[in-house]
Amino acid sequence: MFSKTNMETVLQKTRDRRISSEDILTEVAEILAATDRERDRISKNLQQPSSEENIFNPDKLQAERIYHLTDIRKLCVTYRLRFLDSNFFKGQFPEEAISKIRQIEKDHNTSLSHFKVVAPSKRLKLENADDPLLFAPMGNDYFYLIHKWGNDLHPFRKLLMWPYKNFENLVITVFLLSALLTAITPMGLFTHTAAMQEYILMFLFMFKSVGGIVLFYGFAKGKNFNNAIWDSKYYNA
Repeated sequence: MFSKTNMETVLQKTRDRRISSEDILTEVAEILAATDRERDRISKNLQQPSSEENIFNPDKLQAERIYHLTDIRKLCVTYRLRFLDSNFFKGQFPEEAISKIRQIEKDHNTSLSHFKVVAPSKRLKLENADDPLLFAPMGNDYFYLIHKWGNDLHPFRKLLMWPYKNFENLVITVFLLSALLTAITPMGLFTHTAAMQEYILMFLFMFKSVGGIVLFYGFAKGKNFNNAIWDSKYYNA
């Protein structure tokens, strides 16, 4: 005897009593336009050099997202990454990053700018002389982590980049590689009586050869150690 209640119809009637269809379309259009303007503003700020600090509400900060420059430098040196202004980032920032910036601005009642990015060199537009982390400077060498996107770093990247960390690591790597090459070299091809003296001479030859190749590659490509390039904007720094 009684028809079932259609919840969508009831909701529509409730809305229509509050506002007309024309007015709600106008209101939504204004909201979307304002949102687009905010997103455009944030996108432009991401392309500006970093030189100033941002103002945050201390009560809204998340401790796990606050990092000191010392921590960021250690990460970059260990994994051979760069820490540069966001305008050096290659490509478009993901919409999720922009949305998080808008949410943080709303929570802290502020406007964020002068962003920084941690990323491998290949993800950055470097001047001539996976993975990103987006930061906003807070002052006194502290930075607030906004967003991380892309793929994680290769599990062996830390090990692969260890030789480039500093000069001492490079020498140790050349030494170990030379010892390995000496151990696998068939000494019978060079002498019938392989003694310790022959192995030492072979090791010195290998060490000289590997060291020469490494030096040639380093100078030819203009490479430098991790602790010298982590905040450099030059490709061949």
